[in-house]
Amino acid sequence: MTWCYLLIRVFVAVLFIFSGLIKANDPQGLSYKIQEFLEIGNLHALYPVTLPIAVLLNTAEIGLGVALLLNWRPKLTQALLFILLLFFTVLTGYTYFTGYPKNCGCFGDCLPLTSLQSFLKDLILAAMMIFLITFSHFNKIGTAFRYAGFNTLISILISLGLQYYTLRHLPIIDCLPFKVGSDLNINRKIPATAIPDSTVIYFTYKKNNQLVQFPATEFPADFSSQIYQFVGREDKLIRPGKDKDPLIKGFVLSGETGIDSTSIILQLPAVMLVIVERAKDLKSSFEAFEQLPDKTDNSKIPVYIITAEPTAVKELLVDTKFNGWPVFSCDLKAIQTAARTSPTLYYIEKGVVIRKKAVSDY
Repeated sequence: MTWCYLLIRVFVAVLFIFSGLIKANDPQGLSYKIQEFLEIGNLHALYPVTLPIAVLLNTAEIGLGVALLLNWRPKLTQALLFILLLFFTVLTGYTYFTGYPKNCGCFGDCLPLTSLQSFLKDLILAAMMIFLITFSHFNKIGTAFRYAGFNTLISILISLGLQYYTLRHLPIIDCLPFKVGSDLNINRKIPATAIPDSTVIYFTYKKNNQLVQFPATEFPADFSSQIYQFVGREDKLIRPGKDKDPLIKGFVLSGETGIDSTSIILQLPAVMLVIVERAKDLKSSFEAFEQLPDKTDNSKIPVYIITAEPTAVKELLVDTKFNGWPVFSCDLKAIQTAARTSPTLYYIEKGVVIRKKAVSDY
């Protein structure tokens, strides 16, 4: 039983560390996921604190996971992990039973899980934590790690440092559909493997003052407009589809006329996209723009600014040498996916991402 206890302890610890590291690679992504949960309660005023919450949750997962692995203050560590796990279980349970958000982001974008998989994972982990707490008297192996508290502190500092780096630059491991090598033209299309929803149409009619219902493929033998009076129609879902949505949604670039220019821009041989979430983020970026390459193979590289605040961006550019760069509006959520740091600079050839960097890298 002692060895069984040890194996469960190590498994739970490693899973928490793994989960925390994946999300620490992209804390901004977790903050956007938290905002989706806040939308349910119309708590938009809390959006500014979602990023600190995301950083705190990631740090807690890593730090407590290391503490459990090294067996540092086991009772306190297990209690805090259990509380954290209960919080996650409530969120994944809500996602599973309501269908919103589509997924909880438990392992970030690098390892997406269905809502059912996430919920079952948390239930199994909760059962393991209850086992660890209930049978703590079997915690006899690995109780003498030296400097366990110091090493736990180091893991917390490393977690914070990693997240600081990725927030200033970009995720070290990019799992988003805008990563280098991606073809944005293809990712904007519905996958060839898409399977539509399977539905059956049911009609409801009134016959002899009684309601009768039957599928569209099985009309009654005595059906006629004199006997049956139409009441309504219902499409019943028999089997949900799969891969129905494109990897990139909402990435539609509209100019002053409101015309969709996305396909035109993504067919150009060479183009630089400056994707910015907020207009004010451009103020400290003009020096970096000076270092952008302006030619390739003796041809000019057009530069387009993509933003959710086109009017404010144009006003910022008026008194600069960059006045005249075309500005296109785009859906905010698409921008948040494309620009984990704001601004994010893309060098694209015919829709394929050749280079992707945070403006701070310049």
